[in-house]
Amino acid sequence: MKEYLAEDFRKVTTHRLWEMKQRGEKISMLTAYDYTMAKIVDGAGMDVILVGDSASNVMAGNVTTLPITLDQMIYHAKSVVRGVERAMVVVDMPFGSYQVGPSEGLVSAIRIMKESHADALKLEGGKEIIGTVSKIIEAGIPVMGHLGLMPQSINKYGTYSVRAKEQSEADKLVEDAKLLEEAGCFAIVLEKIPAGLAGKVAAMLTIPVIGIGAGGDVDGQVLVVQDMLGMNKGFSPRYLRRYMDMYDLMTEAFKQYIYDVKSCDFPNEKEQYE
Repeated sequence: MKEYLAEDFRKVTTHRLWEMKQRGEKISMLTAYDYTMAKIVDGAGMDVILVGDSASNVMAGNVTTLPITLDQMIYHAKSVVRGVERAMVVVDMPFGSYQVGPSEGLVSAIRIMKESHADALKLEGGKEIIGTVSKIIEAGIPVMGHLGLMPQSINKYGTYSVRAKEQSEADKLVEDAKLLEEAGCFAIVLEKIPAGLAGKVAAMLTIPVIGIGAGGDVDGQVLVVQDMLGMNKGFSPRYLRRYMDMYDLMTEAFKQYIYDVKSCDFPNEKEQYE
């Protein structure tokens, strides 16, 4: 197994991510939703841990990210923060917590930061929410943008297919990326867009661009941890690389445990007290 060890063990900050982009070092980012997983991911040397609203799907079993609440996101974020020492912890603001307007968005943002002790927040959208983004940043809260496929808008799209293939949508994405940088975002996630467009945006901006299904010419990559560990059998987009087959490994372990219990093999004499 090849291993990349970070030479700098200081806490990852917005400024350190900017420095990584300047020297051409790619940024590694994964999701986590609980203390145990966060501790493992952080211990491996991850740069950024995203407490994604994808918890709605992988942790709660919802079809979309829309049902997860602000309270639930804070719960997951608090759990993750307790397990992290080095990585930057970014928390998704859930659907409904910032779309009404800047004032409501700021109240939600402050609550997440105060209760979870996270490092930054992530919001989906460009021009439509730029007032909210600006207000949150003005309050001293770091914001990561998110453009391209935006799961919170899935009912508008009606499909999870690649975004910004049409010139008009691509042009809007470029303009939105500029607006987010000008507003003070420290980074942007680009999800499921053509690789050439993503590379163009990354080269155009001075802030890091993190991709998911956006090719290799961006400044870093993010995946959902359950997906890259192979825990979800039915999810196989082109951009997903599975690094383990945890579904089968865990199933075999559970089956062995059932057999050992029912055959009276567990616990044995060494696994009990006198």
